[in-house]
Amino acid sequence: METFGIWLAALLTIGIISFLYKDNVLYKACESIFVGISAGYWFITYYWDNLYRKFYLGVTDMDNPHRFFLWIAFALGVMMLTRLIGKIGWLSRWPLAFIVGATAGLYMMTYFVSNAFVQVGATIKLPPDFGSVGSYISFGMIALGTFSGLVYFFFSKEHKGVFGGTAKLGIWFLMVTFGASFGYTVMSRMSLMLGRLDFLFGEWLGMIN
Repeated sequence: METFGIWLAALLTIGIISFLYKDNVLYKACESIFVGISAGYWFITYYWDNLYRKFYLGVTDMDNPHRFFLWIAFALGVMMLTRLIGKIGWLSRWPLAFIVGATAGLYMMTYFVSNAFVQVGATIKLPPDFGSVGSYISFGMIALGTFSGLVYFFFSKEHKGVFGGTAKLGIWFLMVTFGASFGYTVMSRMSLMLGRLDFLFGEWLGMIN
């Protein structure tokens, strides 16, 4: 069974990589298998995590003071499924609006804290080794990059003179930041590809010890 699993994983990997040559039947078959297995996996996961553990065990627990609110969530979930029925499909708009509104409010607070307060605090907070030459350079670069980047997005004043030069410096900092982020993304994808190649030439073909 272990050998069968290795061969199956190798053939599926080759089928996915074959898309680099052109779109073909083998790639479509592997893609369909991946999508189907993913859908089945998440269906089972959501069933046991939500319907069984959170809903069923929650409403049957008489010591749970919030068990009645679970019925409201269950009703909203059933209303969401009315999307599949044409005549009463409009009912799905209510739970969808609730989900969008609640998620937007939750994410707004989460991102406001993580992307605003935390980053502002990290920008103005002095490093533990402040006083050395490296700490001065590091703190100065962070402060200058943050200030010049904010100046670039200030459009109420024309970008000329010293103000325009600061805005141009902010562009350079932004481009370096975007480039580093893009490079990190590329390297993470490269690590995935190297992992698959290591599996193909190592575990499958035995060419790498």
